Amino acid sequence: MPVLPGAEPFRHEGGEDGVLLCHGFTGSPQSLRPWADFLAERGLTVSLPLLPGHGTRWEDMAVTGWQDWYAEVDRELRVLREKCERVFVFGLSMGGALSLRLAARHGDAISGLVLVNPANKVHGLSAYALPVARHLVRTTKGLADDIALPGSHEVGYDRVPLHAAHSVRKFFRLVDGELPQVTQPVVLLHSPQDHVVPPADSARILSRISSTDVTEILLEQSYHVATLDHDAERIFDESYRFIGRLAPNVGKKGSTSGG
Repeated sequence: MPVLPGAEPFRHEGGEDGVLLCHGFTGSPQSLRPWADFLAERGLTVSLPLLPGHGTRWEDMAVTGWQDWYAEVDRELRVLREKCERVFVFGLSMGGALSLRLAARHGDAISGLVLVNPANKVHGLSAYALPVARHLVRTTKGLADDIALPGSHEVGYDRVPLHAAHSVRKFFRLVDGELPQVTQPVVLLHSPQDHVVPPADSARILSRISSTDVTEILLEQSYHVATLDHDAERIFDESYRFIGRLAPNVGKKGSTSGG
């Protein structure tokens, strides 16, 4: 299946500091592309992969699960590690959960995390019905486009395949158990007015990780897809400042060619 316009993966060969960006459940690289461009323009090496089953049609996602999505970001991290002296991992929503598992499993190979409205749990009574409901109903309504900024649009599915939703629920439970293994510096930015992931998820993550260098930032003007919302520039600036604090030579050897 052809990839939806704007949902293509993105890579940029820059300097010795790299960033892996992980998009969210039913979303696509389009939700993080302005962030990726911002980092690439400042000389960083950037990888923004398209998760399997995403960016085409929901039917493709219905036959994938968390193992497929995690394997993709794990592979991209290993490629970046071969090229870069330091690698940071940034994630939105489920991409935040993917980032946290990478951090738990790869340890010092990751220099820091930036998490935007990270997801930790599938909420509501419907979550408990997923094991059975997924065999009876194929999809439920989509999650895309929770954005306050008029005219801003997220490229994502308008339906959620329940088999995939069941898989992501299992993944969140797995990651929750691994959170104490996360020790890297963390910046966590979350929106009080998020209609997809409640603030409780960010609070849970902050309470369970073992990191001692932690910054929490509220995104008062944005909804869930804050990287395409009113606070996008703040997210970009804070993340670059974070990298600069931990990698003082950031951008000094970067090229200006993209791909």
